Amino acid sequence: MKITVIGTGYVGLVTGTCFAEVGVDVTCVDIDQKKIENLKKGILPIYEPGLEEMVLRNTQKNRLHFSTSLQESITDAEVAFIAVGTPPDEDGSADLKYVLAVAASIGQHMQKSLVVVTKSTVPVGTAEKVRAAVKSELAKRHSTLEFYVSSNPEFLKEGAAIEDFMKPDRIVVGTDSSAAEEIMKRLYKPFLLNGHPIIFMDIPSAEMTKYAANAMLATKISFMNDVANLCEIMGADVNMVRKGIGSDARIGPKFIYPGVGYGGSCFPKDVKALIKTAKENHYTMRILNAVEEVNESQKEVLFNKVRSHFNNDLKGKTFALWGLSFKPKTDDMREAPSLVIIEKLLKAGASVVAYDPVAMHEAQRILGDSISYTTDMYNTLNGADALLIVTEWPEFRVPDFNEMSQRLNQKVIFDGRNIFDHQDMKKQGFDYYCIGIRTN
Repeated sequence: MKITVIGTGYVGLVTGTCFAEVGVDVTCVDIDQKKIENLKKGILPIYEPGLEEMVLRNTQKNRLHFSTSLQESITDAEVAFIAVGTPPDEDGSADLKYVLAVAASIGQHMQKSLVVVTKSTVPVGTAEKVRAAVKSELAKRHSTLEFYVSSNPEFLKEGAAIEDFMKPDRIVVGTDSSAAEEIMKRLYKPFLLNGHPIIFMDIPSAEMTKYAANAMLATKISFMNDVANLCEIMGADVNMVRKGIGSDARIGPKFIYPGVGYGGSCFPKDVKALIKTAKENHYTMRILNAVEEVNESQKEVLFNKVRSHFNNDLKGKTFALWGLSFKPKTDDMREAPSLVIIEKLLKAGASVVAYDPVAMHEAQRILGDSISYTTDMYNTLNGADALLIVTEWPEFRVPDFNEMSQRLNQKVIFDGRNIFDHQDMKKQGFDYYCIGIRTN
């Protein structure tokens, strides 16, 4: 079976590579010639654990190909996945210009019956716009080629994307064609052998499912952060509260860890897009408006603790920062809380020295020389007035506290991810601040 995946960003590259891993003949297409040349050499544009090895393996086995020509790549394909970006417009809505441009290009170049699948996260109604774009181009060619449109949203977690794709909780496919359904069943059959379900539904429901899933997860995070802030005021321990409610099967333990807010390429964008979609249809997403408001304010919580500890005088002080990416196991810094914290520290006249296991190059691209960088987590502490922990990378969890004490100017830690025990930190002589626990 041959498929084409258009777009070699996070979703497109993982999708194409994982299909190749189970024996599908995949061509990944992108207009960025440099990116394609690098991919042919095994140089990836993103960091994702295990992906580089999988790309190299399937390229060597001639199952995974990279091209800048959609015309050549789509000739023998049975399925074409649209996996290009849908960045937020200024009003929060998803920008569909790349999706629809690809759809038009498919209509211009397809040579046989084809299933056109939107893999990008798109608002309800996008599939019909894709259908119209393909149909319009075919009409210009006076072509009667048959095609089917389907929605197949992705549910990949950055840092665990390969596991999520190869062993999915569920596969959601929206279609209005029995022929397309059979083709998608055949394509996904290798992933169903261990009982992972494929759920077929109408196209609008599939498009909504993706947004609803991310909005629910974002809601859990903002809810817990709101509770954490109240716990701190009232003298409760949010970690105990989290364990108490997480043991309830109706709630569960996932996505209820307090912190400095969510970021990344999905949650902020998708919450905004769903709010905008509702507004366009004369409905107000009251809960999601609150979710977004809580998240934006939560990104400032750690900075506010820093400012309070130093009596509103941060000028000339130096702060060490552990963690730049929005979450561990990725170099993605889109909407990362670290960016908000760094901006506020710099505006207050402070200096920042940062370390992240994989996001240093991305940070330098975004922040330039406005902050300093080190290649060792302990070197960030040299002469720093405090340490801020922003991303919960595993290597930060069991540090050498004696080493930290010797390098810091002052034994002060602001832990935005609650990775240390506050009582243990007090015994070791640190001024320790975290989220949702009154420690000082």
